[in-house]
Formats: sequence, structure tokens, C-alpha cells
Amino acid sequence: MTDADVVVVGGGPVGLMVAGELLTRGVSVTVLERLTEPSDTIKAGSISGRTVEVLERAGLGAELAEIEQRIMAAVAKPARGGGRPGARGHFAGIFKLGFTPAELPVAMELLELRPRGLFEAGEAGRASIGRPMMIMPQLELERVLDRWVARLGGTVRRGAEVTGVVADDDGVTVTLASGEPVRCRYLVGCDGGRSTVRRLTGFAFPGTAPTMTGHQAIVELTGADGLAMGWNRTDTGLMVYGPFPGRVLTVEFDGPPADRDAPVTAAEVQASIRRVSGVDVTVTAMRTGTRFTDNARLADGYRRGRVLLAGDAAHVHSPFGGQGLNLGIGDAANLGWKLAAVLAGDADETLLDSYSGERHPVAARVLANTRAQLALLRPDPQSAALRDLFTELMDLEQVNWYLTSMIGGLDVRYASDGHPLLGRFCPDPGLVTADGPVPLAELTTDGAGLLLDLADDPAVGAAAAGYAGRVRVVTARATNVGDLTGLLVRPDGHLAWVADGTAPADLAALSTALTTWFGPARRSPCR
Repeated sequence: MTDADVVVVGGGPVGLMVAGELLTRGVSVTVLERLTEPSDTIKAGSISGRTVEVLERAGLGAELAEIEQRIMAAVAKPARGGGRPGARGHFAGIFKLGFTPAELPVAMELLELRPRGLFEAGEAGRASIGRPMMIMPQLELERVLDRWVARLGGTVRRGAEVTGVVADDDGVTVTLASGEPVRCRYLVGCDGGRSTVRRLTGFAFPGTAPTMTGHQAIVELTGADGLAMGWNRTDTGLMVYGPFPGRVLTVEFDGPPADRDAPVTAAEVQASIRRVSGVDVTVTAMRTGTRFTDNARLADGYRRGRVLLAGDAAHVHSPFGGQGLNLGIGDAANLGWKLAAVLAGDADETLLDSYSGERHPVAARVLANTRAQLALLRPDPQSAALRDLFTELMDLEQVNWYLTSMIGGLDVRYASDGHPLLGRFCPDPGLVTADGPVPLAELTTDGAGLLLDLADDPAVGAAAAGYAGRVRVVTARATNVGDLTGLLVRPDGHLAWVADGTAPADLAALSTALTTWFGPARRSPCR
């Protein structure tokens, strides 16, 4: 007997995203969260355009857009300066990431979208591959996801601390601090960088030790007239002031904090601001504050039998580039549909191995680029010279777009042979059905895969006849796909099959893709 098909340990955004993905597909889920209330500690402040698209396809786009509009209406965002048109973020505090319309062809070539490509140049193509980030404080996103899980009938048990995990051939028994056992078929650890699940189940967590101490806080200040807005490197570290009132961030490259677990105090934040900026500010009140380091570690795998890891439980790194939350949401989107398929008996357990196989390299790349950003931020003369050179290089279109796509997750391509678009994320292709234009996001909220027949070829739809409930077949015209005639989109938005119009659709390849990602076809019952 089990209490739930899946227990998710950790009720932050990643754990809630995993739960929502599973609940959408009919899986029973219990979320165990150690804290009794969501933490209001300041964390991520935005999500990438790619993450926005993932959340829109879960049906959460309108709710997120309303929150962003409310925030932007309430906060006068000061001019940052030093950026470029269409800025999408920064690399080591160098605000040049993004594109101008003239750079779109270069961007498309770098992302391999141009030759017989998925998206034509012009405003539609620009929106698809260069979606701007969304202002979305992590706490607000957590609330949205919590409401989503509740609407889907999920259970979030707060104040439930996990102290034991024992896995066997049939499932996993989780023991709470109260002594209560909770039984499930699979366990997903989303319980952060100090994951109890990871520790109790034997995952190795190799990496590099911290070398710096960072503080981030929302404070009230006096004497702040001498603080420069934006990102500022000094002889003693890094100081960031804004863009929102009272937000401060400091980095000091003098080693890790003496006590990472000690409460962050206003006096501590004030002292750090003074040391880094040289301005004698006074912190009169602190609403929220936290420490961070450049500790960078990656689990040796994301699966041990019936136990899986996602988010910070699987990988930790410094926050530069704002990639951590996006990386975790990407994990959840990749894992949820695969685990649901296995639980439903539609796919073999080996499908779960592709989760680690696809997401582990993505995290390794993030760890590498955050280490590189730290090297560019250090205050020594050698790092300063390297930073100056790097800043010049970022004026080159190819360099800028290479970094833009990396930081924004636009360059993620799961290993695949064949067409250059296979394994890439599929932005909205501009579908027009018999009933009129249809955003791709409206076709994906049920959690199924999507087979797009763009040439009205009955054989394409017939190939998926045995996948009712797992793959939705849509016949449509597409305004933004060049000469492509068919696309198979996995539930996480990545392409599993592409027909490029240069030859008849390869139905054998389509059949293989369907079997690989959705399991064997079901035979129709005999009459």
C-alpha cells in the first residue's frame, strides 16, 4: 500500500513544479515541506523567457503576466544604463546580453534555426527566440505554483521534516521527524542545496568549495546618496544597488562566511556595504536578508532507482546570471511527464534514465559559466584586465548571442542525431487551424505530447493512432516554420521529430520517436 504515487520532498518552486506536472497527468502526489510557511527570504527576482514559455504551456501565463504588471506599476524602475537595445540579462554584471533586430539572422544561425529553419526572420521569429525575461520574485512564483497544485488536487504538507528514506524494489518509505512513515512508489528530492534526500540516499555531490561571501537584502538606508545605482566593481569587491528600492547586494572575495547558518543581521549587511562601497551608510531596517557563496557542486547522477533529484538538490552554484531557478524549473519540466508515463505503464523505467542523461550536462554547463563569471568579477588587476577584454568581445554579435543563448537556456539541445532542430525547444510556430489562430500554449495544458501535421497528410496522424491520451494530433497551417511539414513536440516542449518538406515525411522515424518517448502504441480493441 502507498500513501501516494510520488512523494516530493521540498515545497519550493521546483518541488511544486514537479508536483503540478505529475498531477496534470493524473498522478497522486504528496509534497512534504519542512517549513511551516513559505520563506520570504530574498532570492531570485526574475525568470528567463524560456521558463516563461514552459509555465505558459502549463496554463499559468495569464496569472504570471498579471503579477509582473502589478509589480512594474508599483515600482519605478531606475534606468540602468550601459546596456544595449533588447537587453535580456547580464554576464558577470556586463549588461550587453540580448540582440538588436539586425542581429537576428546571426542569432538564428548560431542556434541552428536558420537553414530550412523553424522560425523565419521578422517580428514573429524575433519573439520566438528572444523572449525577454519576466520580473517575477521567487516568492510570487512559489505562490502561483502552490495555487496551481491546490487546483489540481495535490497535497502540500507543511511542517513535515524528513529524517529517513529507505528505498526497495517496490517503492520508498519516507520517515518524518514525528515518526510517521509515508510510503510512495517514487520519491523526488527537491529539498535544496543541503538536501536530506540526497544525503540519505547516497548521491555523491562533487564540486568546488566556496571562495567568497555574498549578501543580498532589502533594507532601509540613510546616507545612501553616495551609492551608485546598478552593478559596481570596487577595489574590495562588488556592490549592486537597485534596481528596486532598498535592494542591495555585496560580494567580498575574502573566503566563505564563518557561519553560513547564523541569522543575517542588519549590522552585518551594513558592514559589508561600507567595506565594499566605501560609503558610510546606515541600515535602519532590514526586511529580508540572505548570504550566498560560489559553492559549485553537481550530483553524480539524478536517479538512484526509485529516488530522483531536481533543482538545487541536484546542483548548486553562485547566482550570477540568474540561472538557478530556471535550471530547476527545466529539471521539473523534463522529469514530470517521464515519471508520469512510467507510473501509468505507458513507458519502461529506462525512460527515467534519459532525465539524468539530458539534464545533467545542462547543469554542468551552468556551473562552468558561473565559475567563469566569478573570475571576471574578482577585484585583482589581472581579472580587471580580462574583464575589459571580455567587455570588448561582447560587442561582437556572435559572442553576444553565444552568451545570451547560454544564460537564457536558448542553446539547450538534448542529444539527437538527424535534423538540426531535433532536441531543441519548440517555440510557438504560429498555428492556424480551421477555427483560426491557436497559440501553442493552448494545446499543451493537458500534459500530452503534440504531433503537428502542417501539410494535411493523413499518414502523419495515422502514425499516432495508438497514442490516444498520450499524443494530441493537430492539423494546422503554420505561419512561422518555413517549409517544415510536421513536428512532434514532447510534453516538455522539445522536438522529437521534424519533417522538413524536402522529402516525404519519414514515417518510420516518426514511429521510432513515438515509441522512444511515449512507449509502444496501444492496439485498438477487437470488435
